This record gives sequence, structure tokens and C-alpha cells, in this order.
Amino acid sequence: MIRLDRQLPRRGRPSPISSQPERELKLTVAPDFHLPRLPGTPLPRRLLISTYYDTAAYDLAHAKMTLRYRIERGKKSWQLKIPLGDDRQEIEVSGDQVDPPASLRGLLTLHLDHRKLVPVVTLRVWRRGFLVRHGRVPVAEIALDTVSVDKNGGVIPRFRELEIEQRQGDEASLRALEQQLREAGASDHDGRPKFFRALSLHPPTPGTQPDAEAPVVEHLKWALAQHVGWLLAHDPGTRLGTESESLHQLRVATRRLRAVLRTAKPVFLTAWVTSLQEELKWLIELLGSARDLDVQIAYFTEESVELDMRDRKLLVQFISHLRTQRKAVQQMVLSELTSARYFELIRRLQQAARVPSVVESPLTIRQLARREFKNLRKAIHRLAASPSATALHNVRIKVKRARYAAELARSSVGKPAARFIKSARAIQDRLGLHQDAIQAERHIRQFLKYSTSVRAAFLAGRMAERQRHRRETVRKDMKLLFKRFLKQGKKAWG
Repeated sequence: MIRLDRQLPRRGRPSPISSQPERELKLTVAPDFHLPRLPGTPLPRRLLISTYYDTAAYDLAHAKMTLRYRIERGKKSWQLKIPLGDDRQEIEVSGDQVDPPASLRGLLTLHLDHRKLVPVVTLRVWRRGFLVRHGRVPVAEIALDTVSVDKNGGVIPRFRELEIEQRQGDEASLRALEQQLREAGASDHDGRPKFFRALSLHPPTPGTQPDAEAPVVEHLKWALAQHVGWLLAHDPGTRLGTESESLHQLRVATRRLRAVLRTAKPVFLTAWVTSLQEELKWLIELLGSARDLDVQIAYFTEESVELDMRDRKLLVQFISHLRTQRKAVQQMVLSELTSARYFELIRRLQQAARVPSVVESPLTIRQLARREFKNLRKAIHRLAASPSATALHNVRIKVKRARYAAELARSSVGKPAARFIKSARAIQDRLGLHQDAIQAERHIRQFLKYSTSVRAAFLAGRMAERQRHRRETVRKDMKLLFKRFLKQGKKAWG
């Protein structure tokens, strides 16, 4: 019997949520591992007592999420970790509530449904920390954890592991630090949460893409399952609304799902796939306004850094205006994410990933990808010498569709498909910059209405000129890029 912490937290008033992104690497270490000599400062040894909560079937852990009640030096808090792109976001509610706070349970609506959260295990972690610095810059914090399990009134040592959490370092400095620790004896981590390791549970296993010879329906089920999983992973962060990347990744998953359904439409039952596509279109459009504001807020914030104090003040006021708009849009998004329509869409998507409504078809996954490439090639050939912004945007949409279809067929086509996908991503990003510049100009016109001074008009003119330069830079060598891209497509799809 695993003993859970008996000092249950008392009931208290709800505390506000705080959150921060977390860039972390984990490594496994042997019992005799010692940290190598590193530049920086040792941190005091700490004892962390964490009671982990999950459903009886470990639904959170299988979704790569963890919820725990932590006690450290008298401080008590509930901590939820959720995916954020390839990293994670840590959400914390301080206080001594007896049960997981409603604010955190609300974020997990899709993952819990009506299932109950129960305490799973209590771990005691003795942590030795080290803050790595380059000069005065804190690059990363290293945590060497010795993990024990509370069991039957005793403490049983289990394992040690190493965590490298990024502070102000970049990806290169983080990887260099990882290499040093590997040379000192650290090795690959299996990706399991601490309590999975403590209870000797198997790690969450991502599905593997079917073999090239597998029936087309198996490829489609695999793709739908991947994208539905990605959508579900970023639903909690989108509900919270503190990190723009969460909404972006949820929207990407939604677009990919719609693209898969569109690509494979000849294989699906027409009424079934059309209805599902329409609902996904609704969700994409719902998230679109919020995503556009996130992109523009980030862009104008970056632009403001380059301005002198007088102009920066004007732009900061406008950014504050955009943030106010974004908060209003977030309320609309949150309202729809709690609607019966959204829950029904999620149910249908999960069912589609398990048992899609298919019809007999001789088409292969490679033939489906070839159809999307041919549509893209026609659109590129139809472009005028100086194409309109609308025409370029339509081509960008078709590039995405061709890329997503190519990802479906990658196992069947191999390296030519991989090269095509890489080029498609580059073209898509370039055309995305063009579209972002157009959206920025729209917001600049809004800035002029918001700030009517002569100085604001001058600043708006400068920013508008930058957008024209951004568009011209994209268009400059686009014809040559398209030519090379189509050659790669021909090699992959014929």
C-alpha cells in the first residue's frame, strides 16, 4: 500500500493562478554520479514533498501532464504541468485546499470528463541545485534529485535523476551543458514522470506511423490520432490564455485535422467528412482572431524596442489597446470552448481517430498526396508576374495542404517526401511573413485612428513603410523559390 501524505491541506480561500513556461531537459544518473565542475553558484539543499494526483487510469500522465500538491519549507501549492509546444508550462495555485482547486480542474475538462482525481503516490525529493552562469548571466538551473517513495509509513529510496531548466541561456548553451553532463556519466531519460518511475509504470508510448504497405485507412487513423492528441494537449493552456503558443498549437492541430480530412475526402463517407470539416472550420475561425492579435502584439512589441522614448510611448499605448482587445477575444474563445458544440466536436474527432467512416477506394496514401501537389502546382502556375496578396495567400494555403498530405505519405515515399516537406515549410514561412505584414498594415491604420497626433501619423508612416519592405523582401526571389520547390515536388510525386 503506497502511503499518501497524511497532513492534508486545510480548506481556504481560492488563490490566483500563476504560470510560466518551462524549458527543461531530463537525464538519468547512477547512484554514484557527481556533478562536474561548472561555472556558477551552488544552491541550498531542499526537501520537496509532493503528492501526485491523477485518475485511476492515469489519464493525465498519459497526456504528458502532472498534477501535484507540493510542500516545500512550509510553502504549500498545487502545481499543474501541461504541454506547451515541445516544452511545458507550469501552473501554480498557492494555498492549502484539501482537493485539487476548481481553477485547475476546469483547465482539465477534456481530460477528466467525469472521472475523479485521486491521490496516487507521495514522493520525497532531496534536491541539490546549481545555478550555471556565464559571467553574470544565469544560463540554467541544474537539479540533482534523489527520489524516495512514502510506503507503509517508511521511506524507500527509488532513483536519482537530473533536470536542466533553462533560465536566460539559448538552445546552444543548453545543449552544451547537456553534453558536459553526459560526459560526466548522465544518460538518456525515458520520459516518464517521477511518479511513473516510482511505481514502475510503463511510459506513455506515442503511436508509430504505419508501414508503407499498410492500408490507407490505417495511415489516416494514425494521422487523426496524432493531431487530436496535440489538440487535447493544448486545450488547457488555451483555456488559461497566458501563453500565446498554446492557442497557436491548438489552431495548428485543428488545421492539420481539416487538411487530413480534405486530402482523404475520396476515402471517407461524403456526408460524414463534410460535416466534420465544417465544424473544424468553425473552430479555426474562432481561434483566428486571437492568433492574429497574438502575432501583431509580438511584432509591435519587438518594433517598440528599436524606437526612441517618445515614439515608444505612443506604440506602447497602442500595444496596450491591442492587449485589451485580446482579453475580450479570449473571453469569447473561452465561452466557445465550454460550449456543447465544442465538446461534441471533440467527441466526434476522438471517434474519427478510432473508427473513421470510410468507403471502398483504390487510392493509396501516395496518390492522395500527389493530388494535393497537383492542385498546388496549378495554383503556382496561375500566378501573375506580380501576384496579388490574395493569390499569394491562397497559394500558402495550398502549400500547407500539400505539406500535410506529404507528411501522411512520408513513410511510403522516403527522402524525396522529407525534402519536399522541408521546402514546403520554408515556403509557407516566407508567405506567412507576407501575410503578417498585410495584417500589420491593417493594425497600423487602426493605430492612426487610436492615436491622432502628428507624431503618431509620422510613426505610422514609418511602420507602414517597413511592412511594404517586408512584403517586397518576400516577393523578391519567390519565383525562383517556387521553381525549385516544384522540381522537388516532381521528384517526390511525379
